[in-house]
Amino acid sequence: MRLGVHVVGYAVPGGPGAIPGVLRDVAQAAESAGVENLSIMDHYLQMPGIGSDHDPMLEGYTTLGFLAAHTRTVELQLLMTGVTYRHPGLLATIVATLDVLSGGRAALGIGAAWYEREHRALGVPFPPTAERFERLEEALRVVRQMWSENDGPFEGAHYRLAETICAPQPLHPVPVMVGGNGERKTLRLVAEYADACNLIVGGDDAAEVARHKLEVLHAHCDAVGRDYDSVLRTVMVPQPLDPAHEADRFLADMERLAAVGVQEVHVTPLGEAAAHPARFVEDLGRHVVPRLRQI
Repeated sequence: MRLGVHVVGYAVPGGPGAIPGVLRDVAQAAESAGVENLSIMDHYLQMPGIGSDHDPMLEGYTTLGFLAAHTRTVELQLLMTGVTYRHPGLLATIVATLDVLSGGRAALGIGAAWYEREHRALGVPFPPTAERFERLEEALRVVRQMWSENDGPFEGAHYRLAETICAPQPLHPVPVMVGGNGERKTLRLVAEYADACNLIVGGDDAAEVARHKLEVLHAHCDAVGRDYDSVLRTVMVPQPLDPAHEADRFLADMERLAAVGVQEVHVTPLGEAAAHPARFVEDLGRHVVPRLRQI
C-alpha cells in the first residue's frame, strides 16, 4: 500500500518565520521515510476543528513550489483544490508549472469545495451545491483539454475559453484525483474523468464504508465503460496517529482497507504532532513504511 502525508496546519513553534524551516524538514523527512505523496490543504482560512480561523494558512500552490525545491522524488499535490478557488484554465497552467519545475511530480486533487465561510470572508463566489458540481465536471474537462494537443475553444455552461493553450505542457501525464464520498455525483465524476478517488474514512467501520463506496465506484465505471482497476483507490484517515506507539493498530486497519480494494492511504499529523510534523514523518519511516509496503 502506498503512503501519503497530508499537512494541514502551519501554527508551529516560532511563529510564521519558522514555517519555511518546518516545511523544509517535513519535505526532507518524507523523502527519507519513503513516503510516496506529500500533500497540503487548499483553503483560505484554517478549518474549524483543526485550529483557529486566525491561524496561518498558506496559499497552496505557492507552498507546493517551495516543497518542490526541497524534494526530488515525492509526488506533490493539494488535497483538495476547491473548484471555486481558481478558474480551471488558470488551474491547469498552475499545475503544469508545478509539474515542470518539480521534474514531473505534480498531481491534481480537486473537489467541489465546501467551506462557505472562507469564500464569504474573501469575497469569492460560493454557488449552490448543484452548480459547484457542474463547475467541477467542466473544470475536469477543461484541464484534460488544456493538457492535450487540442488548444481550441472550450464552451461550457459556466466556463468559456477562446483558446486552451498550455505552454509548457506538463512533463508527465498529471494524475487527477477527485475527492469526496458522494455516491451519485462525486464517484461518477471519478469514473468518467479521474485517475484516482479519495475517500474520507475512519473509525471502526472504515473498511465497511470503503467497501461500499468502492462498490458504487465500480458500478459507475461499468456504466461508462471504464476499467475499475485503472482507478487508484485512496483514502484519507482523519484521525490522530502516533506512529511510534500505534503502528500495529494502524497497520491492522490498513490490512482491512486493503482487503476491500484500497491502494493508498493519506495520514495527517494532528494534535501535538502538528507542531512537529517532521518528527511524525520520521516515525512513519521507522515504524510504518516498511511494513505498509508489504500490505
